[in-house]
Parts: sequence; C-alpha cells; structure tokens
Amino acid sequence: MSETRIAIVGAGIGGLAAAATLQRAGFTEIDVYEQASRFARVGAGIQMMPNSMHVLRGIGLEDHLKRVAFAPKSHLNREWDSGAISNELPMPTERYGAPYLCMHRAELHAALLSAVREDRVHLAKKLVGLDQPSSAVALRFEDGTRVEADIVIGADGVHSIVRQLIVGKEKPIHRGRVAYRSVFPASLLKTNSVGPSRTKWWGPDRHIVIYFTTAARDEVYFVTSNPEPVDWMTEESWSATGDVNELREAFDGFHPDVRDVLGATPTCHKWAILERDPLPTWSNGTVVLIGDAAHPMTPYMAQGGATSIEDAAVLARCLQREDNFAAAFTLFEQHRKPRTSRIQTISSANTWLRTPDTNPDWLYGYDAWTAPLEAPAVTGSVVSTSVSG
Repeated sequence: MSETRIAIVGAGIGGLAAAATLQRAGFTEIDVYEQASRFARVGAGIQMMPNSMHVLRGIGLEDHLKRVAFAPKSHLNREWDSGAISNELPMPTERYGAPYLCMHRAELHAALLSAVREDRVHLAKKLVGLDQPSSAVALRFEDGTRVEADIVIGADGVHSIVRQLIVGKEKPIHRGRVAYRSVFPASLLKTNSVGPSRTKWWGPDRHIVIYFTTAARDEVYFVTSNPEPVDWMTEESWSATGDVNELREAFDGFHPDVRDVLGATPTCHKWAILERDPLPTWSNGTVVLIGDAAHPMTPYMAQGGATSIEDAAVLARCLQREDNFAAAFTLFEQHRKPRTSRIQTISSANTWLRTPDTNPDWLYGYDAWTAPLEAPAVTGSVVSTSVSG
C-alpha cells in the first residue's frame, strides 16, 4: 500500500481531501498536480454540512474550522417578499453527530492544504495527456514534464481534463440561469439584515442564499440563481465580473433585508449555471474520477464540495480494502453513484428544504467513514431524533 504511486489531478477541495484521506489510510506516495501557479483567495462562501464534517473531523480539521467558521442556528427558508418562513430546519451538532458550518472557501482550502505534505503539491502543472501503455499511467503536462503513477485520481472539477480524456468532450446543458455572488465586510450593512441562520429567500423564479462566513460574523456572503440570457458566457467562470446595478434590479421587490444586503454589495461576480448528464462510468483502467469531475451538480443543495469530500473518504476506504484497483473503483462507484445521482436530480429541481415535508436525514445523516461499502450510499442515520424540524 505505501508503495502505490497515486497522482491526483487538481488541488481543489476534492483533490486535497483525497490526498488527506489517502494519507490517513496509510498511502504515502501521493502527489497532487494543480494547473494554477498559485492559490488565490477566490471570493466565495461554502457550506459544510454534517455529512462532510464527519470526513473533515477524521482528518483532524474540525476543531480549527469550528474556531473560524460561522455556525448557523438553522436552515431558514423565507418567502421573497413577505419574509414569511416556509420551513426551518434547526441544525444543532447533536442532530447528526457533526456540526454545520459556513465559511470562506479559501479558509476550507487552506485547512485541507495544511493536512497534506507540502512537498507533494505541485503547482503550474496543467495536464495535457494520459497514457496507459501498461500497468503504470503516464501523465503529460503542458510544461513538458512527464510523471508515472499506478493510479490517477481526476479531481479537476467541472472542466475536468481527466474526464475529457476518459469519456471525450461534453456539451454542458444550458438552462438560461446565472448566479451572482459576493463576499464583503458586514460593517457595510445598514441594518441587522443577516440573522443567525443561513437564509434562503425563495422567489417565483429566482432565489438568493445569504450567510456569514466567519465566527465573528464580520463577513457576509450571498449567492443567487436567476433567469438571464447568458450568450455572454458559454463556460462556468468564477472570475467574471457582474454589474451590481443589474443584480439589484433582478431582486427589486424582494424583502428589505435582501435589498439591504444587495445595497451594501460593493462588487460582485457572476457565472452561468450549466449542467451535465450523469456519466456512464467514473473510471477507465487505473484512472478514476471524483467530485465535480465525476458528478457535477447545480449549487442548490450546497453539496458540490461536500460530495467531493465524501468521495475522497470512500475512495480511500475502497483502495485500502481491495488489492485490485479495478475492484476498488467498481466498489467505489457502486456505493457512491446512487447517492450522488439522487443529489444531482434533487438539486437540479431546486426544491430542497423549501417546505417542511423535506426529509433531510438521508443526506445529512451519512458518514463516509462508516457507511457499509457493500450497500448503495443513499440513506443516512440520525444520531438524535429528539430535535424537531
């Protein structure tokens, strides 16, 4: 096990989680290759639900994240104009045995990076080719370098080069929706418009999610989904600049709390929300996909990063258990695919938690460290049923 050479393509959340969980499983020859030349503080928030926090606890990051992140009282769902509560799900730690935290994406990334050997993360390594002439896989990079590995894990996100090399280039599904996002100091707010919960404001054809990203509650994040022609963008891009006036106009008529947040927003970014059909397979030979590279999904359930982290833990368990790589990949996919496909479908419909008849236990009650690998990972368990909601 310790001599198995593992190459992970992509040093994002899924790739670093894979490196950390594989280290925990006893693998030592792990290298992570990232196409970016440096890590930047991308301005976005991220929600870590109990299902992903179980994994982060296992690699020793929970205590740090609890100190720096915002712990919402609940998932709060409100009507866009009146502010009436359509559903509220309290999220105390004891409900699912792990906390629910909101944070800046860069904070989570830095924590994961700290859990991986620094000398094994290689920057400015853009993959351009994969060759499997024998038992080893050869990775070719844009800078002309070449390395070999026994296993390649494609964790390179929604634009995965590894996925393209396995299944060919795909055309994303375009449904005419965009997302705006921004992170800014809470001191810019004029009123106490961001409460103790993560709040989703549901409009007839659009929504906005708002929450703090720090334990000090001094930084605010929001992300939207609204209809807008997106001829200007054919690719998902987190760096495209949005127009704050267009954003405010798109949410004109929403509750004053929403308008206060948008009125305080100094700048924003926007991107097209593009979808993809589920892949027929996640592996080819000794190459396997995880996270958005395997099952990209819309952001409406806050499970993109979470399922990548779950994948990392389960793949490490499968590789630890099976001597044959192909058998490990088959076990991994059979266990994970039913769960991620279900999340993809529900997320695309954008109905999650809007009304009280939603049952979240199967999603948040899942623990990737202990879930039986022989069974499909669809269901979860509730640690305590004494909490209402």
